[in-house]
Amino acid sequence: MNILRKCGTTGLALLLLLMASCASFPTRVEPRWQGPALQDQAEGAVSVAFIIRHIRQTQGLDAIPKVVGKQQNVTGFDEILGDALPELRHLGAYATFTEEAGDVNRPERRAIRDSLMAGHDITIRLSLESSQRFAPVFLGGLLSTCTLSLAPVPYVRRYHVKAEVLDYRRRLLATTERSAELHTWVQALLMTAYPFYPPERGREEIYLNFLHDVFRELEERGLLRAAT
Repeated sequence: MNILRKCGTTGLALLLLLMASCASFPTRVEPRWQGPALQDQAEGAVSVAFIIRHIRQTQGLDAIPKVVGKQQNVTGFDEILGDALPELRHLGAYATFTEEAGDVNRPERRAIRDSLMAGHDITIRLSLESSQRFAPVFLGGLLSTCTLSLAPVPYVRRYHVKAEVLDYRRRLLATTERSAELHTWVQALLMTAYPFYPPERGREEIYLNFLHDVFRELEERGLLRAAT
């Protein structure tokens, strides 16, 4: 009888841990571009090289941010970039290049990047950083395990984008940045909330808002036209 009772208790504990789910809520992107739109002063298209870098860091665990490949970052980033490109009304031909950590040992890839930058009117360098703090994640996981995921545990992941505009001589024309956070709550009873607030959607919304707002600013400030 005691064996059955112990097995039942263990099974219940495992069930609660397996039921642990989450609900994520993205914050507003700040600062939002609210400047006045400039009137078109010139017609014509500008060729652009997009140099993209994805960075991840667990603060308190990683000593420095780590560059990762696009496959290790937000799912569907190519589609997100494509959705935001219409904000650049003077965009003509363009090329993209995603930097990877191993490029430090790959001169052929660095040569491709440099040739793309030299062969286009301007370069838009995008650094997209995702970070979280190690201590809250560790302690939150410990609390969730000790309470069999019944205690709601919050996790915060911070996102940041920095966009730099350079001309074909690699002279820096402008820099702009955006930040946002994704708050994720983990608890067994959140299983019913997960289908409506998955973290994947929250991340995509942040990246989508990042690129739309940044590209809108670059276009309305006339930076693409000023670079030619």
